[in-house]
Formats: sequence, structure tokens, C-alpha cells
Amino acid sequence: MRLQDYLAEVTKVILLEPTEEKQLWFQYKNQGDLESRRILIERYQPLVVKALSPWRGNEAILMDLVQEGIIGLIEAVEKYDPERGVAFSLYAIHRIRGRMLNFMEKEVKGCPVSIEVGCETLADGALSVAETAERNFLADQLHTAMERLPNKERLALNGIFFEEQEPRQIASLLQISPPHFYRLQQQGIRRVRGMLSRLMAEMKK
Repeated sequence: MRLQDYLAEVTKVILLEPTEEKQLWFQYKNQGDLESRRILIERYQPLVVKALSPWRGNEAILMDLVQEGIIGLIEAVEKYDPERGVAFSLYAIHRIRGRMLNFMEKEVKGCPVSIEVGCETLADGALSVAETAERNFLADQLHTAMERLPNKERLALNGIFFEEQEPRQIASLLQISPPHFYRLQQQGIRRVRGMLSRLMAEMKK
């Protein structure tokens, strides 16, 4: 199968509704229903495409990465425990990317493939492929967590950590007192830590 054909097929995948997904996990994990397993693997194929998106290279190598990603997805479906309360997408994307990274580091060293992050291509070797991808994955998760914060907490953290503004300047822009700003900052940090704690626990396994 050509890469474009695979991508075209994935765009046709219908994402699972929460109640449907819960039922499929129950049937597979509790009843050993292999058809439920097949459906879960099929419906979560977009995760493989998501993990592939930072990579650039020739089609043959990218298709090898797709195959590795599918293996990672299958492993994730087989090992996932719904009772732990961690979203499957977070659990699986880490394993999918891990398979891809392992393949690149072990099988195709020196090949013309790179990871693109934003507008920059990381090709200087300062970090390993795994370290670079891991760092950017965590950065993505941090930004996602911050987007879920209440507005003033999000603006407070953005101002301090990403825009390098002075606390008094941010407090003035938000029309709050400096003590109120520091409370917002601490509350935001606690919320972000809480949102990322499960993900970090899974990554340490």
C-alpha cells in the first residue's frame, strides 16, 4: 500500500463515541472478544498518522514507520487497562511514537529523515531523536493542559513562562493586585501538574 492510500483510508475512519468505546473495551478485556479488539485497532488508526506527522523522508521509510506505529497501536490495545483511568489516546500515542523512534535509531541510522517541529528541522544532533521527540511531545501536552486552565490562570502562566513578562506587568494587564497574581500562578501550576500527573506516571513505566 502506498502512503497516500493509507492516509486516505484513515481519513474515512469514524471515531468512537465514548459509550461505544467503553463497551468495546469491556467486551475485549472481560470477554476476550477479538472482534472488539479489531474495531479498537481500526478506529484508533488516526493515532498512527498523528505520530507520523512530524517525520519527513522518502515514502518507503515513512511506510516502515507506519508499520511500526501500527504494531505499537496493537501492543497498546493489548496492554491497556481501562480501569486505570488514563485516556487510551495518551497511553497509546506514547507507545506508537516509541516504536517509530526505536525503528529509526536501530534500523535506518543516517537516512534522510528528520523531525520537524514548528518551522524548524531538528537535524543538528544536539539531542538524540528520542530525546527530541520526547521533549516536543511533552511540550505539546503542556500547552494542551494550559489551554484547559481558567482564562486568568492561563494568561498568568503564559506571561511568566512563555512571554517572559514581569509579574507586576501581568498583574496590571489583568487588572489584579500582585498578591492575587501570585495566587493565580500557584493555582495554575497545581492544575497543570494534576492534568499531567497521570501521563508522567505512564511514561515512567
